[in-house]
Amino acid sequence: QVRLVESGGGSVQSGGSLRLSCAASGYTFSNGYMGWFRQPPGREREGVASISVNGDTIYADSVKGRFTISRDNARNTLYLQMNSLKPEDTAMYYCAAAFSVSSLTMSLDVMSYVYWGQGTQVTVSS
Repeated sequence: QVRLVESGGGSVQSGGSLRLSCAASGYTFSNGYMGWFRQPPGREREGVASISVNGDTIYADSVKGRFTISRDNARNTLYLQMNSLKPEDTAMYYCAAAFSVSSLTMSLDVMSYVYWGQGTQVTVSS
């Protein structure tokens, strides 16, 4: 049974930083690609970053240069380092996992993912 548990959210001022973590059980990073998503209040869930089996990454244009997705294979944990945070980054953040036969696949599409965590709230004040 796959379980994803996010942590690290909180409230910060504009320009601040946070690091989100996603601890995975029942799933290893060699199984497929993973991603971070966010859902602002009243809006649809959107892709933020994704990482493939071989470590390639992609980012939404809105976070490029500010956010970094990474993972620790030994700890089976996915991270999202968020710097230069803006009020528009305020959202519930989710990690997600998918199975893939290709080590190159990564995706920012919500529909590509099978497993989801419960989310962690990030609030950025101006």
